[in-house]
Amino acid sequence: MTATAALLVYAVVLGTLGPRLLRLGSWAERAPRLGVIAWQAATASVLGAVILAGLALVVPIAQAPHGLADLLAACRMMIRAHYENTPQPIGAYGGLAVAGGITLWIIGHVLVMVVTIVVQRRRHLRVLMMVARPRPDLDAMVIEHDEPLAYCLPGRHRCVVVSSGALAGLDADQLSAVLAHERAHLRGRHAMAVNLAMAVNRAFPAVPLFRAARAEISRLIELLADDVAARTHDRTTVAAALVTVASGRTPAAALGAGGGTALLRVRRMLAPSNPLSRTARLTGAIGIGLLAALPLTLALNPAITAVIEQHCHLTF
Repeated sequence: MTATAALLVYAVVLGTLGPRLLRLGSWAERAPRLGVIAWQAATASVLGAVILAGLALVVPIAQAPHGLADLLAACRMMIRAHYENTPQPIGAYGGLAVAGGITLWIIGHVLVMVVTIVVQRRRHLRVLMMVARPRPDLDAMVIEHDEPLAYCLPGRHRCVVVSSGALAGLDADQLSAVLAHERAHLRGRHAMAVNLAMAVNRAFPAVPLFRAARAEISRLIELLADDVAARTHDRTTVAAALVTVASGRTPAAALGAGGGTALLRVRRMLAPSNPLSRTARLTGAIGIGLLAALPLTLALNPAITAVIEQHCHLTF
C-alpha cells in the first residue's frame, strides 16, 4: 500500500507542478529536441506511475525473488496469501480497474486520433490531387492561393505544399528555407510527437502537465524545424521567410511553417541564444532518465528493501 500511495502522490505532484519545473529558464528553446523528449518523459512518467500504482494493489511485492521461477512462485503465493481468505478482494479489483482502464483509455484515444488524422489526410490529399500542380524542381505541390502559406502533409503519401502567394512573396533563398523547414518535419516524423501529445491531452484534459505538454511539444517541434533550416540557410533568411508565411493557416492533420508562434520564432532566429553546454545537456539527460526510472523504482521499492534486508547484513 505504501508503494501505491507513493506512486499516486508522485503522479499528482508531477502532473500539477511539472509544467512550472519544465518551463524554468530558456533551456528548452536552446535545445528543442531535448525539450520535446523531456515533456514526453514527464507525460509517460505520470501515466506510468498511475498504472503501476494500480498494479501494486494487485501484486503487493514484499519478497525478493532470485529468478524468473521464483518471481512467478512469489507472485502466486503473495496473491493467495493476500486474498484467499477475502471473498471480494476490492483492492485487487480496484487496482486492475485503474491499471487496465487507464491503459485502454489511452490506447482508445490514440486509435481514435490515428483514424481521424488518416481520414483527414486522405481527404486533403484527394483535394490536392484535383487543385494542386506538382513542381518537380521544388519537390513540392503548388496550389493557387493569394495567402502565403506553406505546410507539409505527413503520412504514406507525404508531401510539401506551398501556395502561389508564398512563391510570389518569397525570394529563392527564403523559399528554400521554408521547404527545408517542412522537410525537417517529414524526416523527423514530428507529427507523431504532436499527435500523441494531443491524444493524451484529450484523454485527460484536466491534468495541467498534459495540457502544457500539448502546447509545448507543438512549439518546440517548430523550433526544431527552424534550427534544421538554419543549418543550411542564413538565420536572417529563415526569419524573413517566417515573417512572410506567418499568417498562413495550416490545414488539419498538417504541420506548417506559419502559425501563432511564427513571430516569436522570428525573434529567436534574429537573436539566438547560446546552445546548451555539454554539462547542461548531460544534466537534462539525467533528469529524463530519472523521470523514466522513478515510477518503476517506487513500485519495486518493497522488493528492493527485501533484497537489502536479505543480502546486506550490516553490523555496527
